[in-house]
Amino acid sequence: MILVGACGGDDKPTATPAGSLYSGEIKQGIATSYDATGAGNCGFDATPGDLDVAAIDTADYANSAACGACVHIKGPNGDVTVRIVDSCPGCDGNHLDLSKSSFAKLAPVEKGRIDITFQTVACNVTGNLAFHFKDGSSKYWTAIQVRNHRLPIAKLEYQRDGAFVDIEREDYNYFVVGGGVGDLPNGLVLRVTAADGQVLEEKLSGDVPNDQTVEGTKQFN
Repeated sequence: MILVGACGGDDKPTATPAGSLYSGEIKQGIATSYDATGAGNCGFDATPGDLDVAAIDTADYANSAACGACVHIKGPNGDVTVRIVDSCPGCDGNHLDLSKSSFAKLAPVEKGRIDITFQTVACNVTGNLAFHFKDGSSKYWTAIQVRNHRLPIAKLEYQRDGAFVDIEREDYNYFVVGGGVGDLPNGLVLRVTAADGQVLEEKLSGDVPNDQTVEGTKQFN
């Protein structure tokens, strides 16, 4: 599959991000640590070379809407920016469960639990958005995960018969069309809405890939 074009959407839908994580305000909370790998409920690959990652409480996980968001945290001895990769069902509100190496930038790991302040920030990524098609994807069942985004993803749609159709988001961070996107001879056009309302469109050519990542041509500001 080759990406053949991209354009900004003229008919921009209003972003409706779930969970208080998207507010951008500075919050008071607590941090703990766990043996993070970079993988987790968000369905991302493990990132042994970048373990500045965290899990977040169920309310702010918001059915995976927090996945890929970046959070700047200040603790007793320093600060760190982490990427949300997992949920923490046992955590109360405003609770971030950090990788041990991230926690160590805020306080000694043996502290176990510390008070923090945190806020959502844009991720320091390079390159453009990417679209990962889950194993088993086809025109009959299509599951898409947006990756490498600077801002949290609020909404994903695809174009069918000249209109954009919402794609339902699952709690494992894939947008799934249960009956598949069908035959799309002119390519698959996706419209991605960020938490702040920015909208990008991408047109992908070819058949729906299986377990592949397709790089986009644009990135959020």
